[in-house]
Amino acid sequence: MARVAVIGSGIGGLSAAIALRAKGFEVDVYDQASELSEIGAGVSLGGSGMRVLDALGLGPAVREASANLHRIEFHHWLSGDIFYQHPMGSWYEQRFGGPFLGIHRADFHQILLSAYGDKPHLGHRCVALRESPDGVDLEFANGSTTHADVVVGADGLRSTVRAHVGEPDEAVFSAMSCFRGLVPVDRVPGGDRFGLTFFLGPGRHLVAYPVRGGELINFVAYVPDPEWTQESWSARCAPEDAVAAFHGWNPVVTTLLANAVETGRWALYDREPLRTWSTGRVTLLGDAAHPMLPHAGQGTNQAIEDAAALATYLESDLPLHEALQRYERLRKPRTRQIQLGSRANATCFQVPDGPPADERNARLQGLPQMVGWIHEYDVYAAMETGSEA
Repeated sequence: MARVAVIGSGIGGLSAAIALRAKGFEVDVYDQASELSEIGAGVSLGGSGMRVLDALGLGPAVREASANLHRIEFHHWLSGDIFYQHPMGSWYEQRFGGPFLGIHRADFHQILLSAYGDKPHLGHRCVALRESPDGVDLEFANGSTTHADVVVGADGLRSTVRAHVGEPDEAVFSAMSCFRGLVPVDRVPGGDRFGLTFFLGPGRHLVAYPVRGGELINFVAYVPDPEWTQESWSARCAPEDAVAAFHGWNPVVTTLLANAVETGRWALYDREPLRTWSTGRVTLLGDAAHPMLPHAGQGTNQAIEDAAALATYLESDLPLHEALQRYERLRKPRTRQIQLGSRANATCFQVPDGPPADERNARLQGLPQMVGWIHEYDVYAAMETGSEA
């Protein structure tokens, strides 16, 4: 079987490595980080992503480490009143073929590392790729080199591999930043009843949900901020900064923010959808291919779907370049639509009180129908039926 080099050891890169190894490929993972740490907070996993994780045998471990988000609620920013709610839990699983879970990124990452079975090659920042009919030569900043038959760029928003595949482009700043953190559940008013919880207000919104079996509440609080341009998982700020940004909001929000164990803050970027993801032997996956703003909660699920599709097409009898083209044709329309929809959601979530909010709240009554196409998607069925847009 071909040797595959995966650049990036995040969720997308490790999911791809696991899926490829399950198909018999020789896989090595490279990452620029010098060590793997518990950076990050929570991520959500929906039916489409869990379908892949179940197929890879990771479902039980993921469920054990997660919290099942048993309902979704939208609250008014000041009063705290619920203006829309819907059951999740068993309803969601029956409707979409898998659970909707909240999981700590570090817990999920450890499950993936264990399933991968090897240590990624750390301290390997890819700086150059040279592609030939015989394979791809990779060069790293530490001076080392390697050769692979196929290269998968899963190296995120600032991907080096993306620059090899497509036309040069710039990350798009949303003029918005977010505060992220984790709070022990007993420090959150009503935290033991949290599902997927939104507080929506003029120019700001907050999303919170339990992780780690309900022990912690993960929050992401979004604010307009053209001045804060630092895009970094490791950027930290004082909890008081987040509280000040939500001054006057419902006490549940301000108490949640004030009790964070540690608060991160980073600017939100995405990129314009790419025309092409692949060359003859190199392709992209996850944020390297389709970086999304987090307002649809789909970045993780889309990377996992990518991994399943890529491994399946590479295992097929198709010539390599055609396998990569099939992968791209399947994945590009779906991820493009979610990318652009994620941008629109930020505006929807932050409209002022009065008629704009009333109109938004009325539209939310149809939420299960509006997002059903995202959550019910079966990447394996799409490949079997050849439903490439």
